[in-house]
Amino acid sequence: MEPVISIKNLRKSYGSRQVLKGIDLDVYAGQVLGYIGPNGAGKSTTVKILCGLLDDYEGEVQVKGLDLKSDALAVKAMIGYVPELAELYDVLTPMEFLKLMGSLYNLDEIVCVNRIERMMTAFGLQQQLNQRMDTFSKGMKQKVLIASGLLHNPDIIILDEPLSGLDANSVIIIKDLINKLAKEGKTIFYCSHMMDIVEKVSDRIILINEGVIVADGSFEQLKQQEGNNSLEQIFAQLTGNTSGVQVAEDLLRAFDK
Repeated sequence: MEPVISIKNLRKSYGSRQVLKGIDLDVYAGQVLGYIGPNGAGKSTTVKILCGLLDDYEGEVQVKGLDLKSDALAVKAMIGYVPELAELYDVLTPMEFLKLMGSLYNLDEIVCVNRIERMMTAFGLQQQLNQRMDTFSKGMKQKVLIASGLLHNPDIIILDEPLSGLDANSVIIIKDLINKLAKEGKTIFYCSHMMDIVEKVSDRIILINEGVIVADGSFEQLKQQEGNNSLEQIFAQLTGNTSGVQVAEDLLRAFDK
């Protein structure tokens, strides 16, 4: 089976600081790939490259056989991106904003409106469909943002902390949605610091540290390789951050007289 995303020797520097140091990664249809790492490891840079937001990288990135640099617009049309922060045109209503997003993907207006109404109803926002979003909570805005990333029914979905601001019930809905999308053959590229969620939704986990991949496998495979630990413990071991307990104790000592 041909990979949906193929990354070869991906390198990216900001000035003299090399952030990605030769990433090789193939991702296949129907996979939920958990892409994790500490701050500064290169996760966000990888995501920005895949979304076509950065083009001054070295190496090769192909998406469904298309070269990202030479066919950037065609690749972007196949990707749905949900960023961490819900930066919306909040003077618009969800209907207005999502119709704008649909027009960017050349969606038929009738199809677009039908999808918007169904998605907003599923998210429990049917009563707010024509209400300005400057009155919305963070969780409500996040639901609109998720809908905007899925509206054009993309084959590849890149989720960067998609659960930010959502309540417990909404988290359950999104986790179930991710599994169902994967079963339909969608490729899910999932970035998060929430190890328990990554552990549950991902069928493959990539751990990146200091610009290189240090672990690649299912959670069960990583457990077998790293001593049957939780994903949080594996993360700490492989990134060299085993001082968490000591740091917590040092912080508490700040209150000592």
